[in-house]
Amino acid sequence: MIYKAEYHPKVKKDLKKIDPPIREKIRSEHIPKILANPEIGEELTGDLNGTRSYHFTVSKQQVRIAYFVEEEAKKIFVQMIGKRGNFYTLLKKRGILY
Repeated sequence: MIYKAEYHPKVKKDLKKIDPPIREKIRSEHIPKILANPEIGEELTGDLNGTRSYHFTVSKQQVRIAYFVEEEAKKIFVQMIGKRGNFYTLLKKRGILY
């Protein structure tokens, strides 16, 4: 069963900060991987409990995709996409919309 993706309104801005070839890889490879297997991302703890973080590296840049799974609705809610840097600090500030 493939899950359906929903996105936080700020994800569009997140993607604009990422180089176009990496952005394309996110759309064509990484999001489909998460939708096919939501368990792929590691489970976060503490303040971000319930959120999963999927990591990949492209041309020496580490990229993170934070999401949570709505099992009953078969939905993946993508909260944030960004480079590693201060990703988790920004993610905590973003809050959860669902």
